[in-house]
Amino acid sequence: MATTHLRALGLLGRLIRDDRVLFGYLAINAVGWLLGVRVLLRKWRDEAEIKPAQPKTQYITQETEDALRLNTLDTLLGHYNQSIRETSAKIICDRAVNDRDTVDLLLWGITRKDYDERMRNLRALAIITDPQSLERLHRWKAYAALVRCLELSLEPEQEVLDDEDWDEYTLRDMTEKLCLMFISQLLSSYDAEKLVKAKFVEKWLAKQNWGATEEDRQHNFAQYMRCRGNRITDIVASIRGTHSGRVALERAGLLPLSSPSDSDPEDNIPLIERFSVIIPSGINTGNLRDDEQVGEQWNEQLRLLVRSRQEQREREADDDQRVRHRHREAMVLNDGSRPLNSDDIIQRPESPR
Repeated sequence: MATTHLRALGLLGRLIRDDRVLFGYLAINAVGWLLGVRVLLRKWRDEAEIKPAQPKTQYITQETEDALRLNTLDTLLGHYNQSIRETSAKIICDRAVNDRDTVDLLLWGITRKDYDERMRNLRALAIITDPQSLERLHRWKAYAALVRCLELSLEPEQEVLDDEDWDEYTLRDMTEKLCLMFISQLLSSYDAEKLVKAKFVEKWLAKQNWGATEEDRQHNFAQYMRCRGNRITDIVASIRGTHSGRVALERAGLLPLSSPSDSDPEDNIPLIERFSVIIPSGINTGNLRDDEQVGEQWNEQLRLLVRSRQEQREREADDDQRVRHRHREAMVLNDGSRPLNSDDIIQRPESPR
């Protein structure tokens, strides 16, 4: 045992005295130290780094918006941050459109004769409204103000609207286009009854230069509706969809008067004479017409008789249809190896009714 230990010590001594082994050990030791120091330095750097705190998402509640004063909002409108400016403008627009007095003041402003004043109020009204708040304008006062603004925007000298290949809508005045924009948006969600009540047809549409004679006006108006595709045609289409709107168009001379529908001649014939073919021949229908009370009783009985005859005809039609379906049912016995003939078709036997 001692001899084995001595031999191992001798071998280890010879390895230690070998320069190659010594240099290899030192190289491995140096590389290990370098890697260890690098790991420690990286860990120390990560721990010593001061990271900026992530901003927390904050939402403006309704209470916060209501607490903001006008002077504060005025200051925020001039902020260098665009998001803050947009949020401030949105808060101001929401406050304005939800304030009935502010909306009424703007509606009053668009009815003034001064063009610049009308334009300022129209633009302010366009800024504060959106599809969600457009219902604030769905009232007769707003429709009347828009129609009045259109009436004030009429040009004394207009070209005749008789050209089917050219649409003049893009060249119209901005006040007209803004008013028509509001009306078109309102009619996309509501009916045209309030617009007709505000006399849109009489005060503006009929005053367009459709022509000199009644025939020219009706022809040019029909041609305009057929060939154009703008907000005016959309509005007129909504107006024509209502009874009062069509009556207004007819009174303005833009549509021909609708002829009364021809009534059925049988409507003026008493029920006793109309269904005399199903009354027994022994009954004198003349006496029934003379007595109103008896005539009314017979009218009621005749209605019941006609209804029973109709139900009977419907049952007979259903029975005939079932018979036709049964006659069409058949079985074809042919595997395709020979031409088809009548012997290969087996029809369903008709069952007794």
